[in-house]
Amino acid sequence: MADWRLTDIICRWRVRSGLIFALVTLILAKPNLVSLMISFGLALAGLALRTWACGHLTKERELTTSGPYQYTRNPLYLGNLILGAAIVIAALSWWVLAFFCVYFLIFYPTPIKFEKERMAELFPESYREYSAKVPLLFPSLRPGKTNEDKRFQGYLYTKNKEYRALVGVLVYWAALALKAIFF
Repeated sequence: MADWRLTDIICRWRVRSGLIFALVTLILAKPNLVSLMISFGLALAGLALRTWACGHLTKERELTTSGPYQYTRNPLYLGNLILGAAIVIAALSWWVLAFFCVYFLIFYPTPIKFEKERMAELFPESYREYSAKVPLLFPSLRPGKTNEDKRFQGYLYTKNKEYRALVGVLVYWAALALKAIFF
C-alpha cells in the first residue's frame, strides 16, 4: 500500500516538478548564443522523438509497438531525457546538471516501472514478447520486429496533447535567449 502511494505521488508530481525544474534552471542558467544554438538543436531532436511517439501512442487501448516504440519501450521518456540534456547544455551550469540528475533519478524510474507493470497487466502475452525484443529506455539500433505496421497519425499527436511540449520548449528557449542577450 505504501509503495503504491509513493508511486502515485511521484507520477502525479513529475510534471509539476518539471515546471519547477525549468524555472530553477532558468534562474541558474548562464546561457550564451553558442550554447543556445547547440542546445536548441538537441531540444528539437527530443521534441521530434516525442512527436513521433505521440503519433503512434494509443494509451491503454492497445500495446503500441510501431514508430519509435520499435526501438525503445519508452520513447517519450527518452525524449524527455534528451530535452533535459539540452537544458543542461543551454544553461552552462554545473548546478543545473546536478539538479537535472537528481530530478531525473527521482521522477523517472518509478513511472517507468509502473508503466511496465501496467502494460504487462493489460497485455500480458504481447508485452512479454515485445519486452523481450525492445529495450526499456535506451534504444536499440535495430528495430524489434513486431507485427504492427502503423504509420504516424496526426490526430494522436493532438489527442495526446503533445503540442504542450512544443509550446513549453519554445517559451523556455525564448526566455533563455532573452537572458543570454540582456543579462
